[in-house]
Amino acid sequence: MRFASARIITADVDRSVAFYERLLGLAPERPAPVFAVFRAETGTLAIGHPSTVPVPGFAAAHDGALVEFLETSPAAVDAVHARLADGVEVVQPPTDMPWGNRSLLLRDPDGVLVNVYAPLR
Repeated sequence: MRFASARIITADVDRSVAFYERLLGLAPERPAPVFAVFRAETGTLAIGHPSTVPVPGFAAAHDGALVEFLETSPAAVDAVHARLADGVEVVQPPTDMPWGNRSLLLRDPDGVLVNVYAPLR
């Protein structure tokens, strides 16, 4: 089995797409108004409306969810922070973690935690 993608479910697909487009610097594919896909070299992030999950009563619950993006260097993590600091909730500014990563924690418009990190060495 091969991991394919992660999908974030949101009632406001356009708002989430705008956030991830700004974060990733990638244009999404939009095969339908209720669905978007960001394809990167290392993985795929999908954004979908609750109607894309055919489970009666399904509601998006983001507690415990964390989306992570690996940057090229600690300086690149700092650059993401500088680029997104205005208008994005910063949970933790770039911080050197005891396990050897520089980490920036953000929240997307729906409250999903987003970790942008790079190894310190």
